[in-house]
Amino acid sequence: MARASALLLVVAAVIALVAGHGAAFDPNPLQDFCVADTTSNVHVNGIPCKDPATVTPDDFFFSGVDRADAGTASRRYGFTALPVQIPGLNTLGASHARVDVPPGAVFPPHIHPRASETAVVLGGAVYFGFVSSYPDNKVYAKVLRKGDVFAVPQGLVHFLYNNGTEPASLYATLSSQNPGLVLLADALFGSGLPDDLLAKAFLTDVGTAQRIGAKFRA
Repeated sequence: MARASALLLVVAAVIALVAGHGAAFDPNPLQDFCVADTTSNVHVNGIPCKDPATVTPDDFFFSGVDRADAGTASRRYGFTALPVQIPGLNTLGASHARVDVPPGAVFPPHIHPRASETAVVLGGAVYFGFVSSYPDNKVYAKVLRKGDVFAVPQGLVHFLYNNGTEPASLYATLSSQNPGLVLLADALFGSGLPDDLLAKAFLTDVGTAQRIGAKFRA
């Protein structure tokens, strides 16, 4: 009986200790803002803060989202992406981008391992959606038009395809300062994975895997 009571006390102490650590962890910012100091050589999990005395309104401002030609184009897939870089968003768990997709172009199946995504269509129309995880592998997708908004849960495969005749543009908001981007085809066929492994994974022959891989290694 005494041993059982002692064991219960130990368990209670461990639970209290863990609960105390949980309550002490504060994921929220500890100040009004932490404007990114991009000139700093300090390496931390994020970007160091500027001296608040040097912060200006421009640190919370970005211009050029109205321009379809302002981003970096993907030669392979045809889309153009413009990261909306606002220093004042540092540590606030958000990032933004404009994406332009001409007719016939795609933003191919990909994941953001550290973020959910919400996208609003600025113009045109796109087929946009995501795929649920295994074993369901269910597609949730719609044709979106100007003014429509679509949400993608964190870490799920998603895509967009302009299968219309007019250019399309979207504004995407992600729930992480560094959401990450994994383009599935590039990761699988452009990373140097063995061709026989890819052949087995895609239920095809080695020659087909080699021909596909060559397109990503060119």
